[in-house]
Amino acid sequence: MSQPPREPSSPDETSVRLQKVLARAGLGSRRACEELIADGRVLVNGLPAVLGARVDPARDVVRVDGAAIPTASGLVHLAVHKPPGMLSAMSDPAGRPCVGDLVSEHGSGLHHVGRLDADSEGLLLVMNDGALSHLLTHPSYGVPKRYLAELGGQLRRADSRALREGVELDDGPARADDLQVVDATPGRTLVEIEVHEGRNRIVRRMFEAVELPVLRLLRLSVGPIRLGELKPGRVRHLSAAEVRSLYAAAEPKTQ
Repeated sequence: MSQPPREPSSPDETSVRLQKVLARAGLGSRRACEELIADGRVLVNGLPAVLGARVDPARDVVRVDGAAIPTASGLVHLAVHKPPGMLSAMSDPAGRPCVGDLVSEHGSGLHHVGRLDADSEGLLLVMNDGALSHLLTHPSYGVPKRYLAELGGQLRRADSRALREGVELDDGPARADDLQVVDATPGRTLVEIEVHEGRNRIVRRMFEAVELPVLRLLRLSVGPIRLGELKPGRVRHLSAAEVRSLYAAAEPKTQ
C-alpha cells in the first residue's frame, strides 16, 4: 500500500525557502520559481506547494512537473572519461591509477556510480548525491547505458537476434535493449549496444555468450548524459539541467 503524502517539514533552523531550493536546482530566478509554485507545478512530499513555503533539504521531496529535483546544498555531480587501465575506485591500497585520482580536487565524500572494469573506458558518473546515486544504480529503475564495442569476429544475424531476445549468463539472463552495427570488416565488427542493467562485466559476458570476444569497450552514455567530446582522463561538472534530467530518467517506471 502506498504511503499518504507527508506534510512539508515545519520551519526550523534547517529549513530553506522553497524558491531558493528551486533556483539552486537551476530552474530560473527566484521570481521565475515563484511563478512555478503559483502555477501549481511544484509538489512538496506529494502536496501542492504554496508561496513562502520552507522545506528541509535533507527530508523533503520536491518535484517540478512530476520529476524530483536535488534539494541539498553542496552537491557535486561529475562526468569522468575513465581511460583504459584505470580502476573504477576512489582509492587503491596498491597505488594503482584510479578514478579518485582524477576527481580529488572536487571535494571529499565523492563516490562513483556503478563501475567500468579496468580494461573498459568511457563515461563514469561521480557524485556526492546519495539519493540520485541510489536511483541510478537500483535495478528496478532500469536507467539505460550505451556502449561502443569492438568485437573480434563477425556479428551474425543469429547472434544479434540472440542478444536482443536474451542470452543466459551465470547470474541470470540478459538482453540488449538496442543493438546496431556501426562498421564491419573481415574478422572485426563495431557495434553500439544499449543495456539497462549494471551487472559486473555484463556487456563483455553477453558477447562471450555468442562466442565473440570484446577487444575494446567504450561507454558512450548513462541515461541522458553522453560522453561527447570529453577526452580520456578529463572531468566536467554536470549542468543543473543535466542533473534534473538524470533524476527524471531514474524515476520509477509506471506500468
